Amino acid sequence: QVQLVESGGGLVQAGGSLRLSCAASGRTFSTAAVGWFRQVSGKEREFVAGINWSGSNAGYADFAKGRFTISRDNAENTVYLQMNSLKPEDTAAYYCAAKSENYNRLSRMYDYWGQGTQVTVSS
Repeated sequence: QVQLVESGGGLVQAGGSLRLSCAASGRTFSTAAVGWFRQVSGKEREFVAGINWSGSNAGYADFAKGRFTISRDNAENTVYLQMNSLKPEDTAAYYCAAKSENYNRLSRMYDYWGQGTQVTVSS
C-alpha cells in the first residue's frame, strides 16, 4: 500500500517556475515507478512525466520536454517535478501516481493516486 500527497502547486506568471513534490508513505515506494499526470476540468487526465524506481529511466510528454524535469529521492520517499518556463496552457490539477515496475504513460496502469495540487499560470 502506498499513500501519496502532492504539494507545491500555486499561482505563477507565465515564464515562471514551480517545483511539485509527491511525498509517499509505504514500504514499497522505493521500488515503485511514479508518474505525474495533469487534468483540466472536462478533459481526460494526461501524462506529464514518469520515472522508474531507481531514477535511471524517465520519460516526458512532448509538451514537457526541455521544460519539466522529474526526479526522485528514495531516502526521502519523494518524487519531484520541476517545471520551468510555464505557460498558461500548463494550468491544470497535477497528480502523482505509483505503480510497480516501470512507469507507463497510461493513467489506468497506476494503482495509487494522490489528491492533486492545482497549478495556475497567468498570462
